[in-house]
Amino acid sequence: MPAGDGSARSHPDIRVERAGPVVTVTLDRPQAKNACTGDMWVALGAIFRDVGYGGARVVVLTGAGGDFCTGADLGGGRGDDAPAATGDRPLGTMTDAMRVLGDVVLAVHHCPVPVIAKVDGLCVGAGLGLALAADLLWCSDRARFCAIFARRGLSLDFGTSWLLRQRIGVHRAKELAFTARMVDATEAMRIGFVNAVVPADELDDAVAALAETIAAGPPIALASTKRELDNASTMALAQALEVEALAQSVNVQTADMREALLAWFERRPPRFEGR
Repeated sequence: MPAGDGSARSHPDIRVERAGPVVTVTLDRPQAKNACTGDMWVALGAIFRDVGYGGARVVVLTGAGGDFCTGADLGGGRGDDAPAATGDRPLGTMTDAMRVLGDVVLAVHHCPVPVIAKVDGLCVGAGLGLALAADLLWCSDRARFCAIFARRGLSLDFGTSWLLRQRIGVHRAKELAFTARMVDATEAMRIGFVNAVVPADELDDAVAALAETIAAGPPIALASTKRELDNASTMALAQALEVEALAQSVNVQTADMREALLAWFERRPPRFEGR
């Protein structure tokens, strides 16, 4: 999936690479610690709206040059469409710009295949929201996280008001939001918004192994599982049970389930094809 052809689905500062069923999306603006301009956000949203429908089974989202993402580019490097927070922007224009960011959050969070955020270095502001929008978050031991908004005179955005609370609960989320303090990888693991912390020189291999494991799973069933878990917090148990029943009624008709049973009988790993 090439980037840089000038369409909304590409950008010269975003690399999209595919290795079999694994797609890696890399924010590639290391000179700005991968802070995203407005057109980068637009391209990123379009990429995630497309990527789940092209045969990918898992997406790895990361940043180049030793940092994940330091949020929106609030400096001079942004394009005219960047959703920057400036006091002289008309309220309607600012609201529209923030809705563009909202569409990106939804595109990542609603991607039909599992998304892994691979975080090294700084993960700040909207970059934190971007990482939390993924399904899983693996980070290096030198990763640092910050809901920096209060330091900039801003309230939470890029979904962090919802995503951070979902991960760590309202009291811890308020602490990080009100103080805007930096959190290191060890604390992030302790309070529960990252899945794993590994040495920086092992991060690529650890995430590659995780992606390979997920990609080897049954795509149709995993897509249903992702939706079940994402929606569970807004459902009663009875509703969740009904959703599970409907999903299983689909799964039992798939070639993947037949392959799983045959593999179990033959004492070998299953080979799922997503059909």
